[in-house]
Amino acid sequence: MAGWTSYVAVGDSFTEGMDDPRPDGKGYRGWADLVAGCLAADQPDFRYANLAVRGRLFDNIVAEQVPLATAMKPDLISFAGGGNDALRRGFDPEPLVARFDKTIERLRATGADVILFRWADLTGRMPGGKILRPRVDALNTAIDSIGAKHGAHVVNLWDDTEFANPRLWGIDRLHLSPAGHRRVAGHVLTALGVTCDAAWLAAPPPPEDLSWMSRKAADARWATQHLAPWVKRRLTGKSSGDMVTAKRPELAPLD
Repeated sequence: MAGWTSYVAVGDSFTEGMDDPRPDGKGYRGWADLVAGCLAADQPDFRYANLAVRGRLFDNIVAEQVPLATAMKPDLISFAGGGNDALRRGFDPEPLVARFDKTIERLRATGADVILFRWADLTGRMPGGKILRPRVDALNTAIDSIGAKHGAHVVNLWDDTEFANPRLWGIDRLHLSPAGHRRVAGHVLTALGVTCDAAWLAAPPPPEDLSWMSRKAADARWATQHLAPWVKRRLTGKSSGDMVTAKRPELAPLD
């Protein structure tokens, strides 16, 4: 174990922890909290901040969270952004990749180790998956290259076929379930050379075997409860994170 003493998580809902409710019901936990807990186990003075806010686009993350993260001077930073941009109609990967490269260069210049992610495959679960797939491919290819260029730890979720299992996703089909967050935490810790709970990376139970009628009913509920509100926010220019603030805005001991 390298013995990191401070960790700052930067990003959107993926890093904020949706949909992994805390055991006390107060907000979300998520993979970043789980990683911080493991890193803190042998570091009594370990400090952690999670600046991620749901719905944030790449440029918002860079403008709002990156300056705070660099000012905290942690020795480990995770950066996950661009996924919300890829869902937008006018997404252009080339300029985003250039900004991504500059951002990781900036984070690494602080001396911190940096964690990046190749996104898991959601294209078979989302409307417009055929349009989304080349965008995700472009981002993942760029993240591989940027990670290698700047000496970052790249966590490869794309090649983990278990993420095709619906049990790793929440009811909105976009955010991870508690089991999904544990699996991501396991991958992150493995990439860092840190031992994790073996159960976090164990194969989840197979998907529930639903009848055709049950699947259609579930699809209809999902479209009404999750897809329609998401489309409405896109049309009105609103975000799920407009009234949300970072859950751990300061570098402090893990509670």
